[in-house]
Amino acid sequence: MAELDVRKLRVLRELDERGTVAAVAQAMHLTPSAVSQQLVALGKETGVRLVEPVGRRVRLTDAARVLLRHADDLFARLELVRADLAAHTAGFVADVRVAGFAATLSGIVLPALRLLRSSHPDIAVRLVESDPPRSFDRLARGDVDVALALESQDGPSSADRRFHRVALLAERFDLALPRRHPLAHAPEVRLADLAGERWIFSDTDSCRDVSLAACVAAGFTPEIAHHIDDWEATLGAVGLGLGLALVPRLVHVGARDDVVIRALDAEHPTRHLFAAVRRGGEELPHLKAVLGALRAAAEAKGGAPG
Repeated sequence: MAELDVRKLRVLRELDERGTVAAVAQAMHLTPSAVSQQLVALGKETGVRLVEPVGRRVRLTDAARVLLRHADDLFARLELVRADLAAHTAGFVADVRVAGFAATLSGIVLPALRLLRSSHPDIAVRLVESDPPRSFDRLARGDVDVALALESQDGPSSADRRFHRVALLAERFDLALPRRHPLAHAPEVRLADLAGERWIFSDTDSCRDVSLAACVAAGFTPEIAHHIDDWEATLGAVGLGLGLALVPRLVHVGARDDVVIRALDAEHPTRHLFAAVRRGGEELPHLKAVLGALRAAAEAKGGAPG
């Protein structure tokens, strides 16, 4: 067997993840013909057939999957090489790129940066606002070093061997209702008591799914009167009496005179937040520090890890 090219192995890994040569080409900024050439060359290097045609598409052979299992271990070892080199280098300034959606950047990442400034001034963090699956594409390519996401978002499964995951937060949702609502100042508030209300839902997957599941678990299908993704606009609509809303606690919205935010007494709608790095990267000293700061910032929010 010829010496293996890590770049070609990454092309094979992307094909397994994305399913088509065209999708791999787009993700890796290559032409489809270049992707095909890399796969053919890798097949010659290994001496085995890696793909087979299925209609107009291709699929990985059993031999390719054997190769990928070892490739994932190799990618992790390469991250550990970086860890050893980083530990060997004294006084270096680490540049860490963190990707997350807006609520995580403001609610978790920025508080973590405050902690890092005092504990690890040698770490420079760059922020990238990005949602899954794009944030994980960037993580896999090495464009970012840490990606924050929710379990319910369109990202890789927990079994994906490319990434190491760290649970950060089980984030609860609270109820937003008009100040003049009969239950705004009631001793306790239960979703089951709100079955006849009109609701304002976000169309983002995680918020919609959590809110809908909570209502169904409380015994009713909500009447969704409005679809609004911006939380300031959502609370404005609540204040006008257009409906009620379930609001995740990481969302930073200003206090309003016409809206009351109540924790639910019986139900606890929750979404789970995690951070991911490339497998093996969790041993890098600077990534250990960043992950530790993210965990500390999440714990300060009062939520248990997801």
